Amino acid sequence: MSDGSTTGIRPPVPPEPEPASAAPAAPAVATGGPRWRRELWWLVELFALCGFAIVQPVLDIVGRSPDFFIFHGLGTPQIVALLAIMVLVPPLGLWAVGLLVGLAGHQARRWTHLVTVAVLVLLFLIQLGKQTPLRGVLLVVAAMAVAVGAMVAYLRLSVTRQALRVAAVGPLVFVLLFSFASPASAVLLANDRAHAGGAPVAGATTHPPAVVIILDELALVSLLDADGGVDRERFPNFARLAEDSTWYRNATTTSGWTPYAVPSMLTGRWPAEHVAPHYAVYEDNLFTLLGEHYRITAHESIAQLCPPWYCDTTGRSRGGLPVALEETAVLWTELISPVDRQRTTYDDFAEPTVAERLGEAAAAREQPPDFRFSQLGVNQPMRFHDFLTGLAEQSWPDEEERPPLHFLHLLMPHTPWTYYPDGMRYPNVSLPVDGQWWGRLAHQRYELQLRYTDQLIGQVLDTMQQTGIYDDALLVVTSDHGVTLSPGKAGIRELEPDQPGIVELAWVPLFIKEPGQTTGRVEDGNWQHVDLLPTIADHLGVEVPWEVDGISWRSEERTTDEKHFYPTLDQRGVIDGPDGLGRLLADPAAYPLVPPAPLPELVGTLVADHPVQDGPRRINLAEPEAYEAVELTSGTVPALVQAHVAADVPEGTPVAVALNGRIATVAPVVTTGDGTRAVVGLVADPTWFVDGANQVEFFLVPDGRTLHRA
Repeated sequence: MSDGSTTGIRPPVPPEPEPASAAPAAPAVATGGPRWRRELWWLVELFALCGFAIVQPVLDIVGRSPDFFIFHGLGTPQIVALLAIMVLVPPLGLWAVGLLVGLAGHQARRWTHLVTVAVLVLLFLIQLGKQTPLRGVLLVVAAMAVAVGAMVAYLRLSVTRQALRVAAVGPLVFVLLFSFASPASAVLLANDRAHAGGAPVAGATTHPPAVVIILDELALVSLLDADGGVDRERFPNFARLAEDSTWYRNATTTSGWTPYAVPSMLTGRWPAEHVAPHYAVYEDNLFTLLGEHYRITAHESIAQLCPPWYCDTTGRSRGGLPVALEETAVLWTELISPVDRQRTTYDDFAEPTVAERLGEAAAAREQPPDFRFSQLGVNQPMRFHDFLTGLAEQSWPDEEERPPLHFLHLLMPHTPWTYYPDGMRYPNVSLPVDGQWWGRLAHQRYELQLRYTDQLIGQVLDTMQQTGIYDDALLVVTSDHGVTLSPGKAGIRELEPDQPGIVELAWVPLFIKEPGQTTGRVEDGNWQHVDLLPTIADHLGVEVPWEVDGISWRSEERTTDEKHFYPTLDQRGVIDGPDGLGRLLADPAAYPLVPPAPLPELVGTLVADHPVQDGPRRINLAEPEAYEAVELTSGTVPALVQAHVAADVPEGTPVAVALNGRIATVAPVVTTGDGTRAVVGLVADPTWFVDGANQVEFFLVPDGRTLHRA
């Protein structure tokens, strides 16, 4: 029947063909097949993109910096965990977010994946684009343009998606290269093979206790007074140490880089290889030499030469995996930024304080020993806190009949410079160190931190005397290298031996108090830091079983005057020793070669004591909110004052910065890197701050007398 009421099944009607001019629909992206297969392929794509956008750039940097892992106290298990988190968490996290969004429907899930892919591609392209001169908005626009093209290829060409999935092998390759071919592999693959130490020298029946302190970035010239002695007024505790010890005033380091200088000092050999400063590489060192004879407590920083079978290398001072994860995340955010980072790499190695590691409440409960300068123990470097606690609790002799060796490598007065002598701190701001005024400001900040370091040395001397080991102990205090702040080469570590700044970089303080020594003396012989290990071993009665390049000054004295210094490991330079020492002793005040501070006679005086003229506002304080609610008990004050200056104010014009009615510093107007005018100065005395709101005023002082309010 054909009346439309039949119940039979009608044959399907074929679809009408599309017009030839119709545009083809965009191809689906992995929508066919079972859902689990589609999700698996999407996870593989995210794994590949995260590998190129996150894993490879981060591992490339930290793999070339084994000191990063050493500084934060990461051993093999922690590094493996860091790698696993870095490789697995980002793609799995992004994939999981997509699954959650997918609960709203297939289209929402698909778009989430496409957006995620696009963002990862863009981040990868920004990092790639930073290899070109492009920065800022131009870099972002260029990266977005390329990313759009990449996404079109991803959507329309199946070969693009297939290539991306094959690239998922990339993260595994990056991890393998990091693990076996990078300098950091020595830290990751360190073995626990014991190493034979030194034997007692003939006739030695006992070994004295020992305390070895290596400071960082401390130039010899910084300690000198006009007569070439230790400046007792500025550095009373270094002067106190000199009274009981032999001061090797002509001591020089081997390199301006800690990863090369410290192993050279502790092995007795010249720097030779670009390798990690780790016991897996330097098997012959101070700790393996003394491990069988001493109970070693070592607080190292960016070297780890003491193996775990002799030393407990864990400690609150390092931070471990959580801090390393935080630093890695910060590093990655800087890599994907379209502008260059503003902070210096040395900020990565700032000594954490007690408060930063334990929190202020826990820090306040830390009782023995009492380290507080002006009740600011929370600001003390955590590494020093741990070292001094162990020193205070150590008895000698004890039932083990093994003397203690307390070792500390402290990154002080190393940058960042944030300490006042009394322990008060101020937030660090990355500023230039090279140039006339910048060099003067850097030297001011450096010297204040060095005076705080002097206070730490005083705590060590007090603690050793209180515990009764001072008289019998060998005490060594030195620095791995100095720092040059003279304009033209300020902050440079690879100085050639004939450059003027070499006297600031190469000459370092060295004090050795022998067991039983009570009278100080000055030795101006040609000490070089490869002499440190053989000299310590000789004093402690242990024979060095390997060949060294240095000598023991207890047994002999070097007869040549030339000094060896490695600007780079590929070339050893020769320094004229007598000439360099002669220049330092002839005029210590000549280094660094920076101009005198402007109008120092005004600092500390009251504004009311000077004639004041009103004028238009031409200087504006940067970050005024920092001065509105100061808490002195926090141990931190906004002492580094920065302000924007009108363009019509001549460069070099002195500006008096008043804090609560008192002139706290005088700084010249300078032109910054972007061409704008600014004034930057450090408050001379942190006690001029008050709790709560603080008033900051600026006065131009063109004639050196009258204050012109600005």
